[in-house]
Amino acid sequence: MPTLHTYDYAVIRVVPRVEREEFINVGVIVSCPGARHLEAAIEIDSGRLQAFAPQLDQQALQPWLDAIEAICRGEASAGPIAQLPPRARFHFLTAKRSSVVQTSVTHVGRTAHPEGIVEHLVERMVRTPR
Repeated sequence: MPTLHTYDYAVIRVVPRVEREEFINVGVIVSCPGARHLEAAIEIDSGRLQAFAPQLDQQALQPWLDAIEAICRGEASAGPIAQLPPRARFHFLTAKRSSVVQTSVTHVGRTAHPEGIVEHLVERMVRTPR
């Protein structure tokens, strides 16, 4: 029987008007300490975001989303936060904040295949159902 790993994840959201609390899911962050796995995936449906928030400058938003992925990968160019242990990086990225880029509350799951959980969550939580 394969080993089951517990993981935490949060959905990355774009909240164009924070006071309205309306959002579109654009990615996920997954932390699986038992498998030493921390990963983020961003997938923006530009047409959908444009229809939802025509005033939003999507190009200005991109560096913030890119930073999430870089911090997860531990890239030196992402600054001192990226040099923290993976679990600390996950907690930093999922901390509550009032900005255009936010994360959901943290959820817990179990999987035998931690390397495939990000794709599964993007399909389920970010992509428009077919």
